Amino acid sequence: MFLINGRTADGAYRIATRAIRPVVPLILRYRLRRGKEEPDRLGERYGIASRSRPAGPLIWVHAASVGETNAVLPLIGRLIAAGEHILLTTGTVTSAQIAEKAVTEFPDAFLIHQFAPMDIPTFVDRFIDYWQPHLAIFAESELWPVMTAALTRRGKPLALVNARMSDRSFRRWRKAPAIARTLMDRIGICLAQSEEDARRYRELGAGTVVCTGNLKLDTPPLSVDESALGQLKAMIGTRPVLFAASTHTGEDETIISAHTAITASMDAGSADLLTIIAPRHPDRGAQIAGLVIARGLEVASRSLGELPDNATAVYIADTIGEMGLWYRLATLTFLGGSLVPHGGQNPVEAAKLGAPVLHGPHVDNFKVIYQEMDEEGAAVSAEDPDAMISAIARLLASADARANLAKAAKSWSARSTGALDRTLAALGDWRADQHNG
Repeated sequence: MFLINGRTADGAYRIATRAIRPVVPLILRYRLRRGKEEPDRLGERYGIASRSRPAGPLIWVHAASVGETNAVLPLIGRLIAAGEHILLTTGTVTSAQIAEKAVTEFPDAFLIHQFAPMDIPTFVDRFIDYWQPHLAIFAESELWPVMTAALTRRGKPLALVNARMSDRSFRRWRKAPAIARTLMDRIGICLAQSEEDARRYRELGAGTVVCTGNLKLDTPPLSVDESALGQLKAMIGTRPVLFAASTHTGEDETIISAHTAITASMDAGSADLLTIIAPRHPDRGAQIAGLVIARGLEVASRSLGELPDNATAVYIADTIGEMGLWYRLATLTFLGGSLVPHGGQNPVEAAKLGAPVLHGPHVDNFKVIYQEMDEEGAAVSAEDPDAMISAIARLLASADARANLAKAAKSWSARSTGALDRTLAALGDWRADQHNG
């Protein structure tokens, strides 16, 4: 299709989304079967509210998934402390669970959670017309064309916080500059994670862009169930623990191979190694267990209520909300999404808890963070599966090397805070300018 300019592209997108509207029930039923939707809340995907709107001004905060949700929760907390009412929308079941837990921590009606409507005009219009937000704050790169256009038509200002722009996305947007500029023009203020992100947003046409830093660096350390931690420590004893966090398809095999190679070598000092694998998508737990069994290894699964005993080689941590538990148990941590071209997973949570971190080369989603950590000796990079297996074996054999990694990670994370205060200050100045204008 030939797109003359951003406005033409915008119209084409609206036509395309209207065309798929009749099949939306089929899409949602498919997602429901895969555990990607909540059966009692499907109406929210159509923009149908399941809660009452509180009286007065309301800020709409939108975060896509778990990482974005965790990053904006401290910001939401500060806004609520200032007397604001917040509507938080997310796009995944796991992020919804985190959001619903947060709802219970605030006074009634100060924080409401809804699933984000699908980016289809009828659904988005219904959503915005009901909730009537006076301001929208979207996280990272959540710039849906229909949502942003609907806000602009109604004169609702939009802020993009913790904004990031990956190499891949930047290259794609540069091929369609008119479309990019149309979308960027809708952002009232863009608060970028890094100077590189800020430069890319400016080049694509965003107006007011400020580098405020990464909100994920200001999140508190992950919480933990102390009784579960004590129980697992008793079960594991003195065994070293290799923790593979947020793995994606294609990475589990490398971790299982590392376990096999290391336990076969007494020189590594890890013949009794316990490997814990927490897949990014917990519904892959059974699949990973099958890979372990195929290697002739003993496996146990958290989702089945099983605990690791002395015979367990690999423990599948296929549950939600327990990452703080696994990081605290880890002797060494591999962060997934990095040996396959996914873009990497957030290393900040591990760094704050002093978990020695390894990662692969595909970390574009957190490029600046990983670069800083690597340069400061707070993480170790391996370029391919073989190099990763070697690095795991080397670090498991050296308590000093692991201690140095953990110390550097904690030092780096402590020095890298302040994004939350800078974000709030920039938002405050922007809102004041709007009011005065």
